Amino acid sequence: MIKTLSTLAFLLVATTLEVSGDAIVRIAIYNHVGMTRLSLMLAGAALLFGYGFSLNLAPVEFRQVVGLYIAILFVIWQVINFLVFRTLPNLPILLGGTLIVAGGLIVTFWKPTYSA
Repeated sequence: MIKTLSTLAFLLVATTLEVSGDAIVRIAIYNHVGMTRLSLMLAGAALLFGYGFSLNLAPVEFRQVVGLYIAILFVIWQVINFLVFRTLPNLPILLGGTLIVAGGLIVTFWKPTYSA
């Protein structure tokens, strides 16, 4: 149970850092110039580095949690997208996102039984 919670915590931190870093880089590219752009890009790069670092500290192999990672990433992206860009997901995003989350849960938790 502790390993599962620890893994989930690492995934939440990693996805939040990844999406936040992406959002800051996007803001830098499209909304700023000069030193402000450069500063925001460096901040975004630091967050993206933090994402890669924290994800690789997770106490399991990435292949074991990749489905859950993608599902959490989709949800966190929608939250950050709303908070930063004030954009609500439309019907195609909600429908596709439901499939992404369902697929991530299937990949992570479905343990097939093989009969020989």
